[in-house]
Amino acid sequence: MAESKDTGPAVEAIVAEHQAALLRYAARLLNDPVAAQDVVQEAFVRLVRERTAGRLPPPDTWAGWLHRVTHNAAVDYLRREQRLRGLHRRQADEPAAPAAAAQPEERMAYVLELARRLPIPEQEVLVLRLQEGRSYKEISALTGRSEGNVGCLLHQAVKTLAARLQKAGAL
Repeated sequence: MAESKDTGPAVEAIVAEHQAALLRYAARLLNDPVAAQDVVQEAFVRLVRERTAGRLPPPDTWAGWLHRVTHNAAVDYLRREQRLRGLHRRQADEPAAPAAAAQPEERMAYVLELARRLPIPEQEVLVLRLQEGRSYKEISALTGRSEGNVGCLLHQAVKTLAARLQKAGAL
């Protein structure tokens, strides 16, 4: 291996020795060869940082150290992708807010669509209160919930709807 000024082997030599094995490992973990390249690159960037800081592990532990760093970077990548997929799925599921000049029927349809995405207990009390005009006492008798629980569910439903409407720019 090529040596650099009293700091051990050159980074290029370490990369050349370990890159193929790390790429295979990361590709198996991620099932995505392009993402595997990014993850392995992160591992080598960390190697350079550790070397620059004088914290490079002993040469006989490099393979294990690089595999651990690659593994951690792959897990971080998978978590990040999972969060992004969830975010994109939620955004795709959100109906588009009607334009400000939309007819009242369109705005009502939008609000009802958002209401259908609430948890079932919140939907139930919201419909009974707003669409059927039932009192808390009547809703309590119909659902078997206490009046206090009915009030809490209504409060949470209205709060959630308001936040979603505000986020969509419909309020």
